[in-house]
Amino acid sequence: MGSSQSREHAGHAETQSQTQSYRDRDDDTVTDDTDSRSFQYVAPIPEPTMNDDDDDIDDPVRSNGNEAEKQATWMSLPKKSQLAILTFARLSEPLTQTSLQAYMFYQLKSFDPSLPDSTISAQAGMLQACFTAAQFVSSVFWGRLADADAVGRKKVLLIGLLGTSISCLGFGFSRSFVTAAVFRTLGGMLNSNIGVMRTMIAEMIEEKKFQARAFLLLPMCFNIGVIIGPVFGGMLADPAGSYPGLFGPGSVLGGKDGVWWMQQWPYALPNVLSGIFIFCSMVAVFLGLDETHVIARYRDDWGRNLGRRLARSVSRNRIPRYYRPLTDQPEDNSLYDDGDENESAPTPTPPIRPQYKRPTFRQTWTRNVLLTLLSNFLVAFHTSAFNSMTFTFLPTPRAPEGSWHGIFFGGGLGLPSPRVGLATAIIGVIGLPLQIFVYPGMQAKMGTLSSFRTFLPFSAIAYALAPFLVLIPRHPALVWPAFTFVAALQVISRTFALPAGIILVNNCVTNPAVLGTIHGVAQSVSSGARTLGPFVGGWGLGLGLQYNFIGGVWWFLALEAMAGWLLLWTIYEGRGIGR
Repeated sequence: MGSSQSREHAGHAETQSQTQSYRDRDDDTVTDDTDSRSFQYVAPIPEPTMNDDDDDIDDPVRSNGNEAEKQATWMSLPKKSQLAILTFARLSEPLTQTSLQAYMFYQLKSFDPSLPDSTISAQAGMLQACFTAAQFVSSVFWGRLADADAVGRKKVLLIGLLGTSISCLGFGFSRSFVTAAVFRTLGGMLNSNIGVMRTMIAEMIEEKKFQARAFLLLPMCFNIGVIIGPVFGGMLADPAGSYPGLFGPGSVLGGKDGVWWMQQWPYALPNVLSGIFIFCSMVAVFLGLDETHVIARYRDDWGRNLGRRLARSVSRNRIPRYYRPLTDQPEDNSLYDDGDENESAPTPTPPIRPQYKRPTFRQTWTRNVLLTLLSNFLVAFHTSAFNSMTFTFLPTPRAPEGSWHGIFFGGGLGLPSPRVGLATAIIGVIGLPLQIFVYPGMQAKMGTLSSFRTFLPFSAIAYALAPFLVLIPRHPALVWPAFTFVAALQVISRTFALPAGIILVNNCVTNPAVLGTIHGVAQSVSSGARTLGPFVGGWGLGLGLQYNFIGGVWWFLALEAMAGWLLLWTIYEGRGIGR
């Protein structure tokens, strides 16, 4: 009996020694997100194998599928509730963007009906550029602010959502191009959500086998927004004109004179509803999202505490509590004691920040980091240009008969606003199943960089074919299949390119002290590309309409996409932050 106790005591001491050694080596902390307090605990020590050290040194990044990748599924993703809140918040931006783009051409036309279509096309590109140019200027600042101990990720995210809601409402009630541009610029200046969300996902999801699915959630939101947004915006734009029996003069809801504000601001309704959606996402982030910053997460978060109290008050009425969270001193607190938690639990002491040595400029901005950022720039340039040009290309009237001379032809597809919404929704309908069912398996088998290289050229093919859509006879049985084929090529390419770019940037970072900064710079680079892309696309489309050479700008995008594909052969996937 005594011998057994001695062996048990020795084993316990050995475990404590291993735990302390692991703490010293990893110098990291993890918080429990199931209670109103934050606890510091040590992650479990992985069981050593004969080849662990060799694998870490010789093959830190698996390029091809392996057993770890095969074990990762959507259901096995950790921190699902936190990822769900981030996904909900992320959805607000593409929903708003694609909603307004469905009717932007007609809203700009309402500001000054005398303007030609080429000018409207250029203005649409400039409005998109206002938002992304402001993001380009401010993203690095927000990234550094998110890295600050006193601020953290969550506060910056809330500021971004607030800015998006203000911009959305202001744009809907604009009466001139200048006013619309001001609100778009304000929204971009206050919005750095993408970079912050990428940083938070990187801190939530530590294992590489889950990265493909976790980082895919953000591009998935874009396709969901592309499905819902255009239909939503196209149906609700100008409600008094589209549904006169409901909102117009003498209508059921409008009375004798109609709903006055819908007639005064015909494009405000979709923006008001988008603002409500963004507000709901702000509430979800405020009440339900945990801070992930290594120091800020230990500070009191009264919004999160309020959310936990609300959740407990609801669950207490339905489910009896038979357990409580363990504390650092289990001998002082009974496992089955259901008394006041705040009285029995000691106040956690904020930890000393891990002393990460901040890397030098050359250590941070390596050749691989810079080339990876340049690759992201080129991808963001042509994808954003395609998105912006599509929303202008589709409603632009068809060219007159007899204007086609070889490669010189012009015009658009001449679709009305509801059909524009349907056409852009097709893009999302194609992309969402690919992201959920096809991408994770293909990425696991081929690897991040290999799949990126394989599918990026599909975009170039789509851009090369896009202008020939205007030459197809004006018959739905011919136009819609052709458009769907071209859109499918671009969506397949984007499905693999966008999450791969995020993963490659994330794995370029090896020091947590600059994680938020690098993602902020990456968003700034992407915003710069998304500024130039729509601007160049809108300008080129306007010139193409003016000089009967609509294919010029599309073929330029095809060449740019191929240049980005060549660049992919000069980069590699980094190790990432060791946990």
